[in-house]
Amino acid sequence: MADVTNGERCASPQELFSSIAAQGERVKSLKARKAPKEEIDSAVKMLLSLKTSYKEAMGEDYKADCPPGNSTPDSHGDPEAVDDKEDFVDPWTVRTSSAKGIDYDKLIVQFGSSKIDKELVNRIERATGQRPHRFLRRGIFFSHRDMNQVLDAYENKKPFYLYTGRGPSSEAMHVGHLIPFIFTKWLQDVFDVPLVVQMSDDEKYLWKDLTLEQVYGYTLENAKDIIACGFDVNKTFIFSDLDYMGMSPGFYKNVVKIQKHVTFNQVKGIFGFTDSDCIGKISFPAIQAAPSFSNSFPQIFHGQADIQCLIPCAIDQSLWGSLRGCPDPYFRMTRDVAPRIGYPKPALLHSTFFPALQGAQTKMSASDPNSSIFLTDTAKQIKTKVNKHAFSGGRDTIEEHRQFGGNCDVDVSFMYLTFFLEDDDKLEQIRKDYSSGAMLTGELKKELIDVLQPLVAEHQARRKEVTDEMVKEFMTPRQLCFHYQ
Repeated sequence: MADVTNGERCASPQELFSSIAAQGERVKSLKARKAPKEEIDSAVKMLLSLKTSYKEAMGEDYKADCPPGNSTPDSHGDPEAVDDKEDFVDPWTVRTSSAKGIDYDKLIVQFGSSKIDKELVNRIERATGQRPHRFLRRGIFFSHRDMNQVLDAYENKKPFYLYTGRGPSSEAMHVGHLIPFIFTKWLQDVFDVPLVVQMSDDEKYLWKDLTLEQVYGYTLENAKDIIACGFDVNKTFIFSDLDYMGMSPGFYKNVVKIQKHVTFNQVKGIFGFTDSDCIGKISFPAIQAAPSFSNSFPQIFHGQADIQCLIPCAIDQSLWGSLRGCPDPYFRMTRDVAPRIGYPKPALLHSTFFPALQGAQTKMSASDPNSSIFLTDTAKQIKTKVNKHAFSGGRDTIEEHRQFGGNCDVDVSFMYLTFFLEDDDKLEQIRKDYSSGAMLTGELKKELIDVLQPLVAEHQARRKEVTDEMVKEFMTPRQLCFHYQ
């Protein structure tokens, strides 16, 4: 954080913005744990001082959802206009020049979100009484918006709900698609809260060369993979936009409210739409925003409009959309609209990028079966893909590797283990052995294969147990079972 007394005047607007967000979270945390008044007052004073410095630097008040721009008008939205040495993330493009991947501290500053720090992880553990998920322990979910407000509500016996989704563009999902669902499943279990899952088949029809029948068929197939993650049918509602929009006046009314409060110029600026895009694309962001508001689901929340929503999402793609980039602009738009239509802002949890097998600088693609491990892959296919295609941080020769060790920061097999290996001690031992040269690349790849093969096989076995009747039950609008005092 910038030094308030000596250094803040020299800090850049981006640094000040990040400091304000972090200090705001500190104030919320102090108030939540009923810290001494002097400590709270001191923190508030620092926050106000930072905001004053920001206004002097920018000529306008600090706004939490509006980080200072760092692109010139000529380069806005153009990844080619950005320095090749800089990370570039917007609603359309994710690009990094580093084999290590994106610099997440810089990304937090760019988005104006807050870091998930040790203090917040500890608070989640205290609130739930459960050991934090490995995604939290390892910083895989690294950034948030208003998670402290969600915890405030939970600790005061007030309800919240989860919202995530999937864009069904093909029958096959890969292991990277599982990350938000694995974490959402854990959140549902430890907080005992309802979940809504949007299947944006309408959006896939608008963006892809697919028929309505194809995208709806993919919805049903992808729903089976989601159900196979272990979600509780009594607490989970999965819905197709093509189905639900026509049967829920509450949902459609919220879509219209959002549409009225977002201009065409705004969506063009946020999402890059042009005059040649069909009007369906232009209106779709309102459809993805609507599940953020509880009265979109009257069968679950009985028309209540004041229940906060928490959205766990992968940051490397639109949650379930075709705008290949980051989902945050969708929900910055949603958070901007929410108070103007009388609803609470949704909170967000962001996860790190899940790399392609070829490395953090390469994007996974459903059209390239070797770019990732798919949930339909056999044990033999998994072994072949990892051994042949997983980018290595090893040295050119065994002698050099033994002498200098491997680089875990760029090695995809190690990256994948951070996502899927539960045992922290074993992961740390692998890191030490590979970095020292005691473990060779082939041995590291074998460790990953030994984790992925049973993970995928077990998922396939659970998926075989999911019947069409079960899918129908999950996708039927109904009252869900959960307990709020």
